[in-house]
Amino acid sequence: MALPVVAIIGRPNVGKSTLFNRLAGRRIAIVSDIPGTTRDRVSIDAEWGRHRYLIVDTAGVEDRPHDELMWDDIKAQVEIALHQADAIIFTVDVNDGVTDADQDAADMVRRAGKPVVVAANKADTLSREDMIYEFFALGLGDPHPISAYHDTGIGDLMQSVFEQMPPFEDEPIGKNSIRVAIAGRPNAGKSALFNALTGEERAIVSPVAGTTRDTVDSLFDYEGTRITFLDTAGLRRRGKADPGIEKYSAIRTIGAIERCYVAVLVLDATEFVTAQDQHIGGYIDDASRACVVVINKWDLSKELGLDKADSAEAVRNRFKFIPDVPIVFTSATKGWGIDTLLPTILEVYGEFSKQMPRADVSRVIFDAMGENPLPGVGTRRPRIYRGIQSRTSPPTFEFTARNPELIHFSYRRYLENQLREHFGFMGSPLRMNFQSRTDE
Repeated sequence: MALPVVAIIGRPNVGKSTLFNRLAGRRIAIVSDIPGTTRDRVSIDAEWGRHRYLIVDTAGVEDRPHDELMWDDIKAQVEIALHQADAIIFTVDVNDGVTDADQDAADMVRRAGKPVVVAANKADTLSREDMIYEFFALGLGDPHPISAYHDTGIGDLMQSVFEQMPPFEDEPIGKNSIRVAIAGRPNAGKSALFNALTGEERAIVSPVAGTTRDTVDSLFDYEGTRITFLDTAGLRRRGKADPGIEKYSAIRTIGAIERCYVAVLVLDATEFVTAQDQHIGGYIDDASRACVVVINKWDLSKELGLDKADSAEAVRNRFKFIPDVPIVFTSATKGWGIDTLLPTILEVYGEFSKQMPRADVSRVIFDAMGENPLPGVGTRRPRIYRGIQSRTSPPTFEFTARNPELIHFSYRRYLENQLREHFGFMGSPLRMNFQSRTDE
């Protein structure tokens, strides 16, 4: 499922970045008393209770912009954030009351038509909490007294956010279908591949990098199997994305990776594997999604002097964190490799979603421990009592053990390799969870 997006909106210097840092759990946004410090958005995955979401910080909305030259760009970014958001935290300063800039920002929020919660920030004392009632005049609902700096009132604020947000479900087009995200750097040929796979010109294909600004969905029937393809905007290296629309596109691209079952990582044969390709592979790995690597523009391989076997080996060496990832060579513009890519996607999805019998898992685990016993640390020795596959998509294995903290990373990887050797899981991540049990 995609992560819901929660945007923090308000005029400058009301504490938006402090609130963002509080929700993110670490100092990410720059905090300053100078109005307008945040000119661009910052976003990060966050958790509140059982909820995971993307929290987005934005530039302040001003009635008299201190930087007239940049104001149009800043305002455009805020409007994009409002469009992308699933819920809005409208932040005000209780010490200043309702200002003209608050009214301007509130007008923008009302036009967005999204669920809104008002955060009356800097309510550090009881007397300041009594000052929140003035903000009813904004017409955005009940204000919540908080102090982002002192971490008070945040729990009630976030509870209200998630209560007002509608149930976050996948779009109807994606129901009962295999969701496949097509991800990669700008201009790697993702949209051309998307069109070749779906047989329609739904995505704009252009030699200009960054043409695709948002995720595009297309439902496709392949030999009786429903597939929802998600074409995404290209992800550039952090810090290299242009201000405005492109940076906000990255939010939805990461969301599409979170929402898919299989991510198709598109590489450009003319540039081969770059550090940014590995970075995008890291997003896929962090999201625990199955993966297929596509080397696109392979029609240029002869003039580039590329060999399939050597190229595949180089790719696997650069993506060792995605074990046994299948590699497909394509030319989206000429239609090469499409007949191979679709069956590969289905095969990888099958590996991602398969369930192994409990008895077979136990046999493999205990045979592996028999061949290579668990090492101890001093007089303490770990012991695994049970190993089962607890869920699919991604395949997750639960181990009940004594002293699980003593089971070294290398031994956990050994057990994972044994599971892969016996059961496959091609292109699929394996989650390995170890929980403690004491001897009776």
